[in-house]
Amino acid sequence: MAFPKIGNNSPDFNLMNQDGVEQSLKIFRGKNIVLYFYPKAMTPGCTVQACGIRDAKNEFKKLNTIVFGVSPDEPKKLLRFIEKEKLNFDLLSDPEHLIANKYGVWGLKKFMGKEYMGIVRTTFIINPEGKLIHIMDDFTTKSHHEDVLTYLKKNEL
Repeated sequence: MAFPKIGNNSPDFNLMNQDGVEQSLKIFRGKNIVLYFYPKAMTPGCTVQACGIRDAKNEFKKLNTIVFGVSPDEPKKLLRFIEKEKLNFDLLSDPEHLIANKYGVWGLKKFMGKEYMGIVRTTFIINPEGKLIHIMDDFTTKSHHEDVLTYLKKNEL
């Protein structure tokens, strides 16, 4: 699958968060949205990425930006991840990969010589009108939050 096209309306979603509450992109019109897809809760890289976002919460807030993490994990596991790492933003559950497919991030991966299907770590930045304005698919988990904040500041979002 291919990523959605920059400049088009971002694909909407209706996903359960860690508390079993349905979240939808259209609810958050008027704010910038950072929608980042990650492979699996409580793994080393995903933890580093999530904790960076947690620690930058106030900077995202100053930029009128809400962050959502999306993975195939069930809400119960997402809640454990949030509690364990004291995360301060919603994680969304996409076990059927419906939204991952819409965003083109469910794909073939390789690890230690084996191929399998999974989430390709990718971040989408959506403007207050719901338009997709930027896609990040080449970053390190350690500096991910800084890269997103730099983009938001540079583009005065």
